[in-house]
Amino acid sequence: MTATCATLGRDLRALGVESGDILFIHSSFKSLGPVDGGAGTVVAALEDAVGPDGLVLMPSFSLVPGDKDLRAAKWDRATTPSTVGWLTEYFRQMPGTVRSDHYSHAVAARGRRAVEFASGHLSNEGFSSPWDRAPWGKTYGFNSPMYRAYAAGGKMVMLGTDYQTSTYIHMVEVFHWQRLRSVDPQCPYPSLKRPELGAWWDRAGDLQCGKLGRADGRLFGIRPYVDALLGEVDRNPEPYT
Repeated sequence: MTATCATLGRDLRALGVESGDILFIHSSFKSLGPVDGGAGTVVAALEDAVGPDGLVLMPSFSLVPGDKDLRAAKWDRATTPSTVGWLTEYFRQMPGTVRSDHYSHAVAARGRRAVEFASGHLSNEGFSSPWDRAPWGKTYGFNSPMYRAYAAGGKMVMLGTDYQTSTYIHMVEVFHWQRLRSVDPQCPYPSLKRPELGAWWDRAGDLQCGKLGRADGRLFGIRPYVDALLGEVDRNPEPYT
């Protein structure tokens, strides 16, 4: 069956998306199966589901092969493609989409608070991460779009993806690293095992699962997710490090 804006809207509402929601989307467009109207239909369904007071965020990362020097040298907020899926690149190019200014981990936004959420990625307020690089600000800092979605009660939609794509696990790493460095300032950055943390969340977390077109979908609160994973890693780091 070919998905339409109406059927995707029903799927999103059945999954638990509500009017006024702030959604952060991880996506595999091809996992949806045939979509009448393509990527534009998916975006329209998301915007319809959250309504005029809602907000849709997508990663718009530039994860080009090579080191951070290459990413920084090639960065242009207006033209550098998103490398994390076709839907994110289509979303980035849509008229009215606002993109944060970060050479590596930019986020794109559409909705009533898009400018508010996408502004401020040059700020240095917040905890450090390995992707921080002047003149850009803290990658997951207090004024980054991802932290703002965390603080504002946003929800994550995983659309046909697994936890290997879950960039919010980097935020868990950043928070955990901050705690470790308070004891040992030379402590190396803790790269956590995403599939193992995802499997734990699937067992222990508060999430809703269902179909979005032909794709497997998950929906859950960003803050409960990050805080629960952080607590699990603090208590029991061995399986995840």
